[in-house]
Amino acid sequence: MARRRKRTPRSPMRAGKPKVRAPWLSKARLDQLVEQATVDCYDESEQVSGLFTMIEEHLKFPFKTAILGVEVTVERVEQTEWDDIVAICRRGRESQSVPLLELRLPSPPPPGAEWIEAYRHWARGGRSPEL
Repeated sequence: MARRRKRTPRSPMRAGKPKVRAPWLSKARLDQLVEQATVDCYDESEQVSGLFTMIEEHLKFPFKTAILGVEVTVERVEQTEWDDIVAICRRGRESQSVPLLELRLPSPPPPGAEWIEAYRHWARGGRSPEL
């Protein structure tokens, strides 16, 4: 009889999502971007603000992507009071915020998308070593 491997539960944030890195960015480059965005930050809240600032300054808006197979326009990003970064997506007259950690990027990605990948890297534990 074959033995079954015991499965460990995934965190809700990672459930069903493979751990992948943007193929055009190395871990070293992502570490550099995180360091650049968080160089003077004292805590996680300030680090999120630093990453948000870099995303807001460098990401080219608007850009199109798909959510559940439906094309939407990403108009801007916002930082929530809970220190999440969300994309404000619009289709027609409807708009919705989508956590940036869950937003699928189009192919090719828009200019400045490396900052979204840096934020994702940071959220997966690629945090600044000072904290």
